[in-house]
Amino acid sequence: MDSPREDFDVSTTVRPHGLLDAASDAAAVLSAEGDVVGWTRGAEALLGHPAVTMLGSPAVRLLAKRVDPARAAGVAERCRSGMGWSGLVPLRHLDGRSVVVDLRVSAAFRIGGAECFLVSAREQRPQWTVGQSVLDGFLTRSPIGMAVMDLDLRYVWLNDTLEQFGGVPREQRLGRRLSELLPGLQGTTIEGLMRKVLTTREPVTDYEYLGWSWSDPHRQRAYSTSFFPLVDPDDTVTGVCYLVSDVTERWNARQLLSLVNEAGTRIGTTLDVLRTAQELADFAVPRFADFVIVDLLEPVLSNEGHGTWLPDAGPAPDRAVMRRAALRTVREGSPEAVAGIGDQVDFLPPPHGVDLLISGEPVLVPELDPDDRQWALEQPARAARIRDFGLHTLISVPMRARNTVLGLTTFARSLNPISFEPDDVLLAQELVARAAVCVDNARRYTREHTAAVTLQRSLLPQALTGGTALEVASCYLPADATDGVGGDWFDVIPLSGSRVGLVVGDVVGHGLTAAASMGRLRTAVQTLADMDMPPDDLLAHLDDLVLRLGEEEEGKGAVAEGSSDTFVGATCLYAVYDPVTRRCAMARAGHPPPVVVSPEGRVHFPEIPAGPPLGLGGMAFEATEIELAEGSLFGLYTDGLIEGADQDVDLGMARLRGALACPGADLETLCTSAVRQLVPVPQPDDIALLLARTHALGAGNVVSWDVPADPAAVADVRAEAVRQVVAWGYDELATTTELIVSELVTNAIRYAEPPIRLRLLRDARLTCEVADASSTAPRLRHARSTDEGGRGLFLVAQLAHRWGARYTGEGKIIWAEQEIPGV
Repeated sequence: MDSPREDFDVSTTVRPHGLLDAASDAAAVLSAEGDVVGWTRGAEALLGHPAVTMLGSPAVRLLAKRVDPARAAGVAERCRSGMGWSGLVPLRHLDGRSVVVDLRVSAAFRIGGAECFLVSAREQRPQWTVGQSVLDGFLTRSPIGMAVMDLDLRYVWLNDTLEQFGGVPREQRLGRRLSELLPGLQGTTIEGLMRKVLTTREPVTDYEYLGWSWSDPHRQRAYSTSFFPLVDPDDTVTGVCYLVSDVTERWNARQLLSLVNEAGTRIGTTLDVLRTAQELADFAVPRFADFVIVDLLEPVLSNEGHGTWLPDAGPAPDRAVMRRAALRTVREGSPEAVAGIGDQVDFLPPPHGVDLLISGEPVLVPELDPDDRQWALEQPARAARIRDFGLHTLISVPMRARNTVLGLTTFARSLNPISFEPDDVLLAQELVARAAVCVDNARRYTREHTAAVTLQRSLLPQALTGGTALEVASCYLPADATDGVGGDWFDVIPLSGSRVGLVVGDVVGHGLTAAASMGRLRTAVQTLADMDMPPDDLLAHLDDLVLRLGEEEEGKGAVAEGSSDTFVGATCLYAVYDPVTRRCAMARAGHPPPVVVSPEGRVHFPEIPAGPPLGLGGMAFEATEIELAEGSLFGLYTDGLIEGADQDVDLGMARLRGALACPGADLETLCTSAVRQLVPVPQPDDIALLLARTHALGAGNVVSWDVPADPAAVADVRAEAVRQVVAWGYDELATTTELIVSELVTNAIRYAEPPIRLRLLRDARLTCEVADASSTAPRLRHARSTDEGGRGLFLVAQLAHRWGARYTGEGKIIWAEQEIPGV
C-alpha cells in the first residue's frame, strides 16, 4: 500500500449506483468473500466475460498474475475504514490476452446487510511519443511565427513562418536585434515588452500592432504577438521566446465594423440633402479614399418628384442628368475634380451607362488606366485629371434607397498607393447605403416641409385690416426645418358695429396634419365670429369641433395604427374690440394671456381665466372684459415667442414686456424687432405675434335714439335718421337708410320687446342697428306675390351690403351695413 497510486483516497462513502451509472468504465460489485455479485455491460465489453458466467464466481480468476494474500487483505482493510484504493492491475481477457487496467476499489458499503465493494476499471492506453525530427519539422513549418532571443534580445533561432512575415532572410536576422532589422515596425516598443518579460518572468500575450513586410512594403498588415521567458533547469532565465500570427483579416473586420458604426453617427445628422451628401464625402476622406464625389439626380435636389427610375417605370433616359452634391479630396482646392458643387454632371465610369444606376451594382476598377480607349473617348477631361493627379483605383456605388435611384457616389485613391479590393467594395456599399437612407429621408422631409409651409402660408391671412378701429401688424416665423412646420395661426376679423375680432391659436404637433388642422380651425373661427358669437361661446363651439375632428381620426384608424399625425388638440385666444365703448371682451383656451401696453408705456398681462385647451371637452370657458384707452397696444402671441431656448415662460414674458415698452413706435417695426429680440435663432416651434393699436369711434360718428313701442313713432325715428345721414354728407344713402330704418324699427315694434333703440354708426361703412329685449331670432322669408307682408328683411337684405343679428346680455341687435360712396 506504499506505491504512489495506492494513495488514492475517497473521503466520502461512494454510493454504488453513482459509479455503476458511469458509462465509460467497466464496473463490478464484489462481496466480502471476493465473489462477483454485480457485472456491468462495460465490464463485459472490457474483458469479454458475460454476466451469466461471472455472477457468483470468484473475482480472483480474472487476475492475470497471482495476487499476494497479505496485499489483498490490506486493500480490503483500507476500504473498510472508509478509504478507497486504486492502482494498475493486469487482468485476463476471455480470449486469453492480458489487459492492463486502472483499477479502483471504493470504500465498503452494505447491500441488504451484506458488506460489498464497488470495483471499476479503465484500460490503460500507451502514451504517444514524438521524435525529434517531427518536433523540429513542426516548429519550423508552424503557421505561427516563432523566434528565440538571447538576453541581449538578439535572434538565436526563428522558424520559416517568421522569416516570411518580415521578408528578411534568416541569415540576416541571426545575431541582430529586431529594431536593427525592421525600423519603424514598433521595434523599440516590442523590445521594451521583451525586457519586461526578462525582468518580471511574466508572459505578455496577444499584443497587437500594425506592421509591414519588406516583401510588400506598401500593404499594411496586423500582427498579434506573445512573449514568454525561457528558463533552464536551474531556474535561470536564458532568453525570451516570442510567437507572431498574422491577424490582418480579423483586424480589418474589426476596423470595418468600427468604421461603419462611426459612419452611423457622422452621416445623416440633419434633414438636409446637400449636407448629408457632404457628410458622406467628409467621412470617407481620408479614412477610406483620397477623392470622393457624390452626384445626385436633379429631381432629388429640386424635390420635383421622387428622383427615381423604378424597374417597372419603363425605359430609362439615355443620359443621367445629375448635379454635384458633394466633393472632398485630400488636396487643397480639389484640383482632381472636373465639376464643382452645384454643377450639372453626367459622370458614369465607362463602359457603363444609365443601366449602372438602375442595376444598383457597384463598379470596382482596381487599376485605373487613363490611357484606356474608353476613358479617353468618353471621359477625356477626367482621363487627363486621372493622369495628372495619379488616381489609380476607383469604386463607383449607385445610391439607392427604398427602390429609389438617388445618384452615384465615386471613391478614388491617389496618394494612398494600395488599390481597392473586393472587401473595400463592401465597405463602400455600406457607407453609401447608410447615406442613401439619410438622403432619401431628407428629400422626403424637405418635400413635405415645403408643402406644409406652402399650405400654412396659404391658409394664413395675406393682408390684415382692423378698419378704423385698429391699426394692426403681424410677424410669423415658421419652425426650424429640422423640427417641422407647426400649426400656429392668427387672424383679424371685421365684425358688425365697427367691432373687430382678434384671434391667435396653436395646433398641437407639426407637419402637414398640423397645417391642415390649423386651416380648418381658422375657417371655423371666421364662421363662428361672423355669427357674432361672444368669445366664450365661440371657444365652446370650437372645442366641440376639435372633439369631432379627433373622433374622425380615430374612425379612420389613425390612432390604432400608431400615427403620429393624429389631430389631438389646440390652444386659442379670441378677443372682440368695440371702438365705440373701447371695451375688449376676450376668452382663452389654454393659451398665453394677451399683453397690453398703455399709451404711457405701462405693460401688463390681463388676468383672464386660462380655460382648458381645445379638445378636452366638458369644461366651460369664461370671458373677461377690459377697457382700453385710445392708443393702447394690444398683443396676441403663441408660446414659441416666450418659451425660448431656456423654456422659462416667466422670463420670456419679462423679455416680451421689455421689447414692447415703446407704445409710440411704428407698429410694423415694433412687431419685427420684438420677434428678432426674443427669437434670435431658429426655434423648434412656430412663432406668431399680432399687435393692434386701438382707436375710438368718436361721439360725432355715433348717434342713437330710444324708440317707443308705438307704430306711430316709426315716422319720427325714420325722419331723424335721414336728417343725420344727410348731415354726415351721405345724401345718396338717405333713401336706402330711410327704408332700412323703417323696416327694422317696424319689425322690432311688432315682434320684439321694449326697450327698443336705434343707432347709426359712421365708420368704413354706414351701419344701422336696432336693439330690443327679445332673444327671438329674425328669419328671412321669401313672400309670395299674394302675401300682404313678410318682405321686410328680404328688402333689407337687398338694400344693404351686409346684415345680420347678434345677441347681447339684454336681448339682440339687428344690424345692416351700407357701403359709403367714395370710401
